[in-house]
Amino acid sequence: METDLIIVREYCQKCHVDPSFIVSLEEDGLIDIRVVDGERYLLESQLQDLERFIRWHEDLSVNIEGIGVIHELMGRLHEMQHELDQLRREVRVFRSNHFGYWEE
Repeated sequence: METDLIIVREYCQKCHVDPSFIVSLEEDGLIDIRVVDGERYLLESQLQDLERFIRWHEDLSVNIEGIGVIHELMGRLHEMQHELDQLRREVRVFRSNHFGYWEE
């Protein structure tokens, strides 16, 4: 058995999460569930996202569709931040190559 798998049933019991919430997240493509010998498993690598989704749902009353939208927007924001950081590095290189060292 892989060590990075967590039994959904046990996770739900320990974290007081309704298993139907996990199923809904899977149906909307927000998490992946693995089935091994009839048992459903979460990937350990998804726990951070799953815990975030649970907080949004329980603390902010965000429904599954809203969770999907927020998750997608946060992903886009992360990509844009990465692109902005890359552009800043390129500008620094350009400035240092063409104008000497330039303090910002």
